[in-house]
Amino acid sequence: MDAQLPSDLPADLPMDIAARLKSDLDLIPAIAQDATTGEVLMLAYMNRHSLALTLKSGRATYWSRSRNELWEKGATSGHTQKVLAISLDCDGDALLIKVEQVGAACHTGEQSCFHNPVSINPSAGER
Repeated sequence: MDAQLPSDLPADLPMDIAARLKSDLDLIPAIAQDATTGEVLMLAYMNRHSLALTLKSGRATYWSRSRNELWEKGATSGHTQKVLAISLDCDGDALLIKVEQVGAACHTGEQSCFHNPVSINPSAGER
């Protein structure tokens, strides 16, 4: 666990939130969106513990699939995410997190992780 995270935070979700999550999920896709501009900043994953930490602290805390550990966004870079709102999707298997982003959201230094446009052939779908 990241040494920057307080140890007194709960490991369990409030019952009302846990009941709305799809029960077989180990990882929950979490979309971070700039609360002011609406820009999609990044996609990360949460587990129940990181969601509980986020709810308690108000700071976005995710689960790193590559490092297999919790990470609080910005703990080392200073590019933090203050969580202003969280919405659960209709199936209980994805989260939308509205944040106040400080600095770049992407580890590359870009404001958004979605900075690689893909060209779409406009005639491909026409018949």
